[in-house]
Amino acid sequence: MTWLTNLPAWARWAGAAALGMLLLTIVQSVSGTELLTEEGTAQAMVRWSIPILLAGLGGLYSERAGIVNIGLEGMMILGTWFGAWGALNWGPWGGLLAGLVGGALGGLLHAIATVSFGVDQIISGVAINILAPGLTRYLSERVFSGEAGGSVSQSPRVDGFDSFTVPGLADGLGTIRDQDIFWISDMAGFARGLVAEMSFFTLFGLLMVPLSGWLLWKTKVGLRLRICGENPIAGESLGVNIYGHKYLGVIISGALSGLAGAFIVLELAGLYRGGQTTGRGFIGLAALVFGNWRAIGVLAGSLLFSYPFGLSLVDFNAESSGEATRAVLLVIAIALVGVAVWAFRANKRNDVILAGLIAAIALIWYLSTDTAASWLPNTMPYALVLIVLFFASQRLRGPRTAGLPYRKGET
Repeated sequence: MTWLTNLPAWARWAGAAALGMLLLTIVQSVSGTELLTEEGTAQAMVRWSIPILLAGLGGLYSERAGIVNIGLEGMMILGTWFGAWGALNWGPWGGLLAGLVGGALGGLLHAIATVSFGVDQIISGVAINILAPGLTRYLSERVFSGEAGGSVSQSPRVDGFDSFTVPGLADGLGTIRDQDIFWISDMAGFARGLVAEMSFFTLFGLLMVPLSGWLLWKTKVGLRLRICGENPIAGESLGVNIYGHKYLGVIISGALSGLAGAFIVLELAGLYRGGQTTGRGFIGLAALVFGNWRAIGVLAGSLLFSYPFGLSLVDFNAESSGEATRAVLLVIAIALVGVAVWAFRANKRNDVILAGLIAAIALIWYLSTDTAASWLPNTMPYALVLIVLFFASQRLRGPRTAGLPYRKGET
């Protein structure tokens, strides 16, 4: 199986996605639902994955530069407020830019604390997460309270971006979907949801994946950023401005998190509201770890963690009312049986026991119910985060000096 490890990362993730679609197709045929691979499910999944994706990419830049950014959530909160304020004054593009700047200011604060003053990176990130809600509430009271529809905890409604459908490709995928070919039609229908009625902000977020991969691994700036997280002392000896590149990585991290917050306002909610990030910054960190500190991996993690919630938006608005979400329990059970088999072959006894136990619980839950409870989709992404990170953590390797203090001239 060494040939698998020689494949490029995008090919391995694409193969995993195809196998995942096969599993969904099999479960779909057994459970009697048609929503697991439905076009609307894919559309909802992508829309709700973008904040997680942008936050995860933000964490990627920061940690590749050697700075752990627990404050992604707080920077995203700043992005929500500034995004709404910018959209009210200059329209959706102004909201996008303002959200970016608001998050970047949070990143700058984190960089000043950790890079210049050597504050513990975790403490600084937690402080930003505490500061951001209070600051945005104060700003809302000063700015939004006097406007129609605004209050101390929310803004007036704002306009979002227009959507588009990729011509030709969407029609071709729709034709394949209508052929009703096992697995192939399901993949085509699901893929059509990724190219139909997509907003320009969503496209922008997705394009940040190849752009980040190219910037970090194909440019001199990316090489210098990465050496800050791997061996800053060696980088310093080669004339790299370690402090400057650490600042750059953390500010980009904040800017992307701010964009994530602006996306929530402009595309998901239509207004700023206190507490609307609901922990997506932390899920973005989980997607970063799941993706092994690679841009394409962050995308895979964000889509995986967003799938249950995207499915629920379609499922609980349809006649099935929870049947498709219930079927996800069977998907998890089968996937964990596969993990248990792999762990057995790798002689990892503890993983076998845990995977088998969780698989049994998911299977019993599936067999003992007819529909899923309405609260399950909101908790499933967090459960998936814990399950995936537990079994994946042993094969992951982050930047070597991420989280460690660095002072110029030390050896």
